[in-house]
Amino acid sequence: MRRYTPPPVPGSEITPESAYLRRRDLMRLAAAGGLAMATPSAFAATPDLAALEAEPGGYDPGEDLTSEEAVTSYNNFYEFGTEKGDPAARSGDFNPRPWSVMIDGLVRKPGEIGLEEMLAFDLEERIYRMRCVEAWSMVIPWIGFPLSALLAKAEPLGSAKYVAFETIVRAEEMPGQRGAFQPLPWPYVEGLRLDEAMHPLTIMSVGLYGKVLPNQNGAPVRLVVPWKYGFKGIKSIVKITLTEEEPPTTWNRLAPNEYGFYANVNPEVDHPRWSQAQENRIGGGGFFGSNERPTLMFNGYGDEVAGLYKDMDLKANF
Repeated sequence: MRRYTPPPVPGSEITPESAYLRRRDLMRLAAAGGLAMATPSAFAATPDLAALEAEPGGYDPGEDLTSEEAVTSYNNFYEFGTEKGDPAARSGDFNPRPWSVMIDGLVRKPGEIGLEEMLAFDLEERIYRMRCVEAWSMVIPWIGFPLSALLAKAEPLGSAKYVAFETIVRAEEMPGQRGAFQPLPWPYVEGLRLDEAMHPLTIMSVGLYGKVLPNQNGAPVRLVVPWKYGFKGIKSIVKITLTEEEPPTTWNRLAPNEYGFYANVNPEVDHPRWSQAQENRIGGGGFFGSNERPTLMFNGYGDEVAGLYKDMDLKANF
């Protein structure tokens, strides 16, 4: 995860609040076949829902949104390539329909759950406008539901302490997964402690900016944990396993001295190769396109999540 200098994005490109989507509109669209029952090609086209009447809800950090263009064209998704523009440029052949997620491990009711059933969860006030941080930062209007709602369907056992996630391997549709050089071992895997996974700000996103989730942003369903660094946000999830032991995670397995299991945003814990005291906000303008600002502890969500780590050494457990 090298330090990148993002291209400038004009403030005029910030999408207005009219792009927000409320639950009953999403469900009406599903019933009409416009979203939940869409064909693969229709789903990939990410139909525009911005014209629907908006009703802000969910969590709002009170900051300007990053432009939709930047959010959907500048990101990491190594399954499509290692450059920031690769996911948008190389994900057109990926077909996110049909889709289901297997939930197994330490649960009473293991099994698969389809995307249509997930979209039927209560999405009332589930338009989350959240900061997301890697070496840069964005504020994104995610559409989603708490991960806890999905886990509750499987009924975790008392012995479950962690949640492991696995993304899809589909080399014929994901060019980053084929060829002689593989930047990562596949499948991409991630993990959370169970109490982190059950926190109401830990969400499964199915859309952004009033549209279903684009391929390059993790279609059709991805994890968003806003107080952690972006590599924790595993995309195109196909499996969730509840375990008693801490599960392996891709970046921690590759470079344990650089990427810890917890990956909480912490300006006091530097990456071995760069400081993490500053973040670069995409789309904020500034001198030569730079818009550096101090990194906030827990990415600004300390009031909501600091209690999860009471009495923990956050430098040792980075």
